[in-house]
Amino acid sequence: MTTTRSASAPIPSQTAVQALPATMRAVVQPAYGGPEVLRIEAVAVPVPGPGEVLVRVHAAAVCKGDVHLLTGKPYLLRLMFGLRRPSHGVAGQEVAGVVEATGAGVTAFAPGHAVFGQVKQGFAEYVCVPATQLAAMPTNASFAEAAALPVSGMTALQGLRDTGKLQAGQRALIVGASGGVGTMAVQIARAHGAEVTAVCSTRHGEKVRSLGAERVIDYTREDWSARPEQYDVVLDLVGDRSLAACRSRLTPTGVYVASAGEGGEWFGPMFRLVAMSLRNALPGPRMTSLMAAPRQADLQFLASLVEAGKLRPVIERQFALAEAAAALGHVAAGHTQGKVVIAV
Repeated sequence: MTTTRSASAPIPSQTAVQALPATMRAVVQPAYGGPEVLRIEAVAVPVPGPGEVLVRVHAAAVCKGDVHLLTGKPYLLRLMFGLRRPSHGVAGQEVAGVVEATGAGVTAFAPGHAVFGQVKQGFAEYVCVPATQLAAMPTNASFAEAAALPVSGMTALQGLRDTGKLQAGQRALIVGASGGVGTMAVQIARAHGAEVTAVCSTRHGEKVRSLGAERVIDYTREDWSARPEQYDVVLDLVGDRSLAACRSRLTPTGVYVASAGEGGEWFGPMFRLVAMSLRNALPGPRMTSLMAAPRQADLQFLASLVEAGKLRPVIERQFALAEAAAALGHVAAGHTQGKVVIAV
């Protein structure tokens, strides 16, 4: 791992920024569509503004959100990210790398610090990030492992701890336990002292057990929502069962947390989320959706779990930057075990 400098190292001057290359390689997305619309181009190296950090990216991870932004589906997303073409230009949301320069007012990081975080336009050799969306890399993690943490790790953490209010000794069910968020969620639930049941396919069962799940339900053989067991927290990363069946799997004070859901190309899971809200008017278990947000404190907490040996990202495959289209295509196809990472 790259040696880091002291946090008291001097803040670089504008001259240091100008010494960087004028251009960099980046994965450009000029239109919505499949992986075939992506291409590698030379674009200008960004310059950090006030409160920003310029990071030399060593690894970037692919998340499901990248696939939605690639396809522009559900179409409702285009109201926020560009109606006719994506406004972000360069794809990618999760990175790990080394600080190259900092903008005015940044004191927490200096050149040489190894960092990770959630960003915009991360599939590139350099990226500018608000300092508040970065954290120091875990000392015992590789760049690939650190890049796999931000979006998936914060989704799992906020879903279980903040939305689900998971407590030690409670029973947690993770639906979709073998994916990027799911493999994090199993480990985070165990770190919180919960008893974990995981739902995944046959080929992922052994891996999920190795992460700490006491029980595994193979969805290719049985329907988890039809079983008699009840749980204090259900984190549903798939959303393909009826709300009535999902609610029936909760204890009287249980919480169902949805981070995904089936739906049409236009509105996605919106109608399912509305139906969940209506059910909350009834007494009993609570049903809620999850929209994870980037938080520096959560990045730091995830790093502490990694350093304590309680969390280790599962990386299924690594691709080169020139193979970014193949990486997104692999994730879009579904059924990945853990995360897919792009080495930059």
